[in-house]
Amino acid sequence: MAYKKNQDNQRRKKTFKEEREDTFSELEAWNPKTELGRQVKEKKITDFSQILNSGKKVMEPEIVDFLIPNLEVDFILIGQAKGKFGGGKRRIFRQTQKKTREGNKPIFSVMAIVGNRNGYIGIGIGKAKETLPAKEKAIRKAKLNMIQILRGCGSWRCTCGEPHSIPFKISGKESSVSITLKPAPKGTGLVVDKEIKKVLELAGIKDIWSKSSGQTRQKINFISALAKAFKSGTKIHIQNKSKVKFGAN
Repeated sequence: MAYKKNQDNQRRKKTFKEEREDTFSELEAWNPKTELGRQVKEKKITDFSQILNSGKKVMEPEIVDFLIPNLEVDFILIGQAKGKFGGGKRRIFRQTQKKTREGNKPIFSVMAIVGNRNGYIGIGIGKAKETLPAKEKAIRKAKLNMIQILRGCGSWRCTCGEPHSIPFKISGKESSVSITLKPAPKGTGLVVDKEIKKVLELAGIKDIWSKSSGQTRQKINFISALAKAFKSGTKIHIQNKSKVKFGAN
């Protein structure tokens, strides 16, 4: 049994290396179509924070791959398989149907999150007639929506000064769903919903408290409320930059 496990691990490592080699070869053959992409390819821009501070919009996902090479991808369970009395297993695909003269046409929706576990996170939704194109669209849109998360040690119970939590309380709302995140002392962990935990882990946040209300089973609105909370925290940081001290990102 142990020998089989070692073989499986070696196979996984090989596939991971092959994927990294494929991405490197794609970036080398990348022909930028925008001025921002050309500046990144020519290494005039070497840090993604330069793009965020300039306010320029990212139109090519290769820019993110070039500047943040260690991105990880995960998916939110927004759909549910068919089951007796509505008890089907949760899954990443949400299937809807469009009625036409030819019949019902299925459409699959996927919500993807990308992050480097060090302050950068992106969220995107992709829709297509098949599952694989929907996943690819979601990952692409997530890379185009990258934001930088403010991290710090804002809990009065903790004075470590390390960026393990958030510097202050933030909140966001989408439709009927609202969420509030509060800084927590070191060792608390992520006291949040399982799907919210995926986003926070990829953002590099280790300790946090949360409070939510509304139809939290609607995961798309739930994650969108979280994204608005992060963006509101960035606005507060810009407005009170000289008054608030943050931990290093």
